[in-house]
Amino acid sequence: MPEDEYDFASAAQLMQADEIEQLAKIFVSQGVNKIRLTGGEPLVRKDAKEIITRLAKLPVTLTLTTNGTRLHEFATLLKESNVRSVNISLDTLQSDKFQLLTKRDQFEIVQKNIQLMIDQGFHTKVNMVVLRGMNDDEIHDFIEWTKYQPVHVRFIEFMPFEGNRWTSNKVFTLDEILSKIAEKYTIEPLQAEKHDTAKKFMIPGHQGTFAVISTMSAHFCGDCNRMRLTADGKMKNCLFSKDEVDLLTALRNGEEVLPLIHQSIAAKAAQLGGQFTQDYQHLQAENIQNRSMITIGG
Repeated sequence: MPEDEYDFASAAQLMQADEIEQLAKIFVSQGVNKIRLTGGEPLVRKDAKEIITRLAKLPVTLTLTTNGTRLHEFATLLKESNVRSVNISLDTLQSDKFQLLTKRDQFEIVQKNIQLMIDQGFHTKVNMVVLRGMNDDEIHDFIEWTKYQPVHVRFIEFMPFEGNRWTSNKVFTLDEILSKIAEKYTIEPLQAEKHDTAKKFMIPGHQGTFAVISTMSAHFCGDCNRMRLTADGKMKNCLFSKDEVDLLTALRNGEEVLPLIHQSIAAKAAQLGGQFTQDYQHLQAENIQNRSMITIGG
């Protein structure tokens, strides 16, 4: 959870299940073939099951990023909805550190639900944001996990967002992550897929794999095709863009939504939302205009 306090939006401000479906259909009509439900935490919505059921009917690959605390309640529905891949956010394998980072005493249930996903045959990915001095000493532990389980660990460089107290000295980079792993393991690169945001690797003899998302030290903006739709119906053409296009209000007013989508895509900056460059060491986080990660959807 972010360290600052946040005001939660009212239900009327958020997209309803039918509105999510309507907007999704517009994107699909333009060639979108993958939809990921994210948060915040998508499974805490009272209509989460309805949203999943509606989107499962569309001709897309439907995936999910979650904190893992409620996956046991949704496992059957996810199977029935042809969801095959699940990302679980987990920044530590130590229960006391988990409580420190999340302000929640739910480490065991997350661990059990990750195992549940593996046992039920889901392509199970674990997202670990690496923080220097906090959990970089656990990189080997996460890699060791891939030796015995078909889990796919994604190490993510710490990125600046409202409320997360970002500083450049907390960033543990791609090169540092790989060097750390190479101290103990032999690393082999895997073939990248088109529009991948993660650099993928394997270790001989391990059931799982790992990847690094190097947004800060080696960005991938030139090949990124992600678009984000926030819970309150604002389209962001980049994770770091300060500009948003209000699709929900247009939809509710009976206005054409597609021109707004095209407008947003056309306005996309060449890299990192136009707010900073790869020289992240000199970045002043307070100068970035953006939402918190939980209100964007990661």
